[in-house]
Amino acid sequence: MSNPTVHIEHAARQPARGRFSRAAGFWAIAASMATLTAFSTAPSPLYSLYRRQDHLSSITVTIVYAVFAAGIVVSLLLVGHLSDWYGRRTLLIPAIATALAAALIFATSTSLPALIVGRVLTGLALGAATATAGAYLTDLDSGPNGVATRRAQIVSTVANVGGLATGPLVAGLLATYVPSLPRLIYVIFAVLLTLALVVTWRSPEVRPLPEPRPRYRPQRLAIPAAARTQFSAALTGDFLVFTVFGLFAGLASAFLSGSLHRSSPALAGLTVFISFGVGAMTQVATATWPQRRLLALGVPVLILGLTVIVTGAWVHPPSLALFLTGAGLVGVGSGSIFRSALTTVLTTAPPKDRAAALALFYVVGYLGLSLPVVAAGIALQHASFKLILLTFAIVVTTGILLATPRLRRLSTKN
Repeated sequence: MSNPTVHIEHAARQPARGRFSRAAGFWAIAASMATLTAFSTAPSPLYSLYRRQDHLSSITVTIVYAVFAAGIVVSLLLVGHLSDWYGRRTLLIPAIATALAAALIFATSTSLPALIVGRVLTGLALGAATATAGAYLTDLDSGPNGVATRRAQIVSTVANVGGLATGPLVAGLLATYVPSLPRLIYVIFAVLLTLALVVTWRSPEVRPLPEPRPRYRPQRLAIPAAARTQFSAALTGDFLVFTVFGLFAGLASAFLSGSLHRSSPALAGLTVFISFGVGAMTQVATATWPQRRLLALGVPVLILGLTVIVTGAWVHPPSLALFLTGAGLVGVGSGSIFRSALTTVLTTAPPKDRAAALALFYVVGYLGLSLPVVAAGIALQHASFKLILLTFAIVVTTGILLATPRLRRLSTKN
């Protein structure tokens, strides 16, 4: 006599009519996530244009950046964990639709009110989607026991960081070489996000949902008791890495147009692309490395990269070559540490709490991405960029050195 449990499990793993297979759904969700993250950073090289066209001050641009970051954190706290209860696709579709609304706003206007509303919506969309998409990829590629695969870990980080890298580069190139259509990038993203909605809707939901559904509550910022040491170390590295990435997402354009007198959006986009893109490629190249080796590479190279960047700003005249070289080194160091930290979260979080664990991971990360940059934007009203950059590098380097003993705890079992 056949076992009904086996039949139920087998049926749950078969795609419903009109849905993609698990393999096709995996790549569809990865592409959707990359599109959303690319859209989220696309405005980075364009802020100098907005500043000139709409006479925006640096503090106003900082406020635009701040509301984006606030939207991410609020969304992560309020809904980032809900896909564990209601399904990955159920949460990801509204998140992409929210990003699409932001793209349509940007495509029709880049006035200050439109920038603020659009960036808030983008932050809300990214916060809801980041943890959900990462958990979704892990579900679609995991085995029967729900254990995260190496491929899911790599694809998740590349879709996230690779998207963050690609958006500014494409936006900067279009703004430089197709200046007659300044909002073309947002029309393109509106089309891509529409496609992302379609393929996400067709992707299968493969993880059983809890019954009855838990009562709603915001995300609790609690570290899982069973992996407290690993999680606290991972969150430390997470915060510091995102802080460094924030330097390029929020301040690269200011350095290029100010200290170097180079206002090209393409160059600003290239700078962000080098940092984030090298970080993504590093994660692919080190896919088989144990965490101890990742940290041995990441920590010293990150500190070296910060040193080169500061040197490039302080030499006379300031050196673009050093700044770009430092961006690449920072990408190598940050990418190594980021993958080590994210791997810890994916492999230690129970499947039923995976989205909640990732939500906590990204709350900490996006706080690191936003708070120091907002503080630097305010400080620019009173101090030179190179002094702020030096202070920033000293603080981050000190944090990395103090955190290194804790970060090495990530590798105790690897």
